[in-house]
Amino acid sequence: MDQAGCPRKVENGDDMVGRQRSLVAVGVVAVFALTACTGGADASPDPQTSSAPPTAAPQPVAATVPLALAITPATGKKDLPVSTEIGLKLAGGTVKTVTLRDAKGGTVAGTLRPDGSAWVPAKPLKHKQRYAATVTAADPGGATTTATTTFTTMPEPARRTGTGLYLFDDHTYGVAMPVVAEFNPGIKKKDRAAVQKRMFVQTDPPQPGAWSWTSSGTQAYYRAPKFWQPGTQLKVRLAVGGLPTGGGRYGTKDRAATAKIGRSFEMKVENKTKKMTVLREGKVVRTIPVSLGKPSTPSSSGTMVVMDKHTSTVFDTTDTDGANGYRMNIDYAQRLTWSGQYVHSASWSVGAQGHRNVSHGCVNVSPSNARWLFDHTLIGDPITVRGTGDKLVQGNGWTAWDLSWENFIKGSALPVPADLK
Repeated sequence: MDQAGCPRKVENGDDMVGRQRSLVAVGVVAVFALTACTGGADASPDPQTSSAPPTAAPQPVAATVPLALAITPATGKKDLPVSTEIGLKLAGGTVKTVTLRDAKGGTVAGTLRPDGSAWVPAKPLKHKQRYAATVTAADPGGATTTATTTFTTMPEPARRTGTGLYLFDDHTYGVAMPVVAEFNPGIKKKDRAAVQKRMFVQTDPPQPGAWSWTSSGTQAYYRAPKFWQPGTQLKVRLAVGGLPTGGGRYGTKDRAATAKIGRSFEMKVENKTKKMTVLREGKVVRTIPVSLGKPSTPSSSGTMVVMDKHTSTVFDTTDTDGANGYRMNIDYAQRLTWSGQYVHSASWSVGAQGHRNVSHGCVNVSPSNARWLFDHTLIGDPITVRGTGDKLVQGNGWTAWDLSWENFIKGSALPVPADLK
């Protein structure tokens, strides 16, 4: 499966469920609680019975928590996944260094989880190799302690789960671009939490976000409560290479990308008026007549995003519709759903645009308007269609924004922080 697995060129309007397409909620891991006890002190003299002048009562002094460090995996463990982390359990201090070396003495790069519960290698380890870890921690007074372990990784697995990420390095996307992780076959519910813990997203400027899985487990979306701020940088790592994904399968490889969010650009289509209103940075910049799907092939209502763009493509429904199908060249096509809903140029329906719905479900616009839209849109720009009476099906495209935030976070496999609910 190719990195980022962009949607293949559509030759028909069929559902894309069977296709091969080429994945961060930051994992929520239990934080080891460090507790401090308070010691008592002798009472001050009673000013009514003592000849000594009254003095302030001494404040309780926090007892020192002894420095204690334990790490995993246990020494001598064998056949571990190449996704293995160095688990940390610490009291009375902070981790100063984590060093992981391979059998040749080479140093493996990695980073601590934000909660300090583990150290995660920057890339999958190698198969059938011995590793040695050394962790040093220090207490507030500077005293240190060190823990070590050695372990060996497993051979190459026989069964794999394909992984994908719909982002490319150095690309600029629209404000509604979700981070889209993909797995083939899908991840079962009982295995999703472990996978989600290894899916990391960083935003600059910082914006809260969460993951939500589709019912099939083939995709997971990461988004914020609101559209991304223009100019946001997204740094994503799906650290799933060699990760157990359930059913004896392991992730094929890590996926990572650093991308940027561009300007705000939104399209809003109203069936009642047969008009598209285009907003840039919140201001109306164009109003476009449209023709939507006729009663027998209605357009879906909901919030979608531009998934793919083609200056020219071919729509072919003869395989599924037989004698009632059609095959024709289409210009300035922008995909909105897997099932084949597009915004595109339609010279044949210009007379109906703004008045009647005559399409097979697409948003028809004139050639000049189609070209103008094509030149101004980005992958990830949102488009909302209202009033058609046919509701968008979840998973038919990147439908992360068609759910309220409250409903979206219900799809997380890990508890969502209280401040995000």
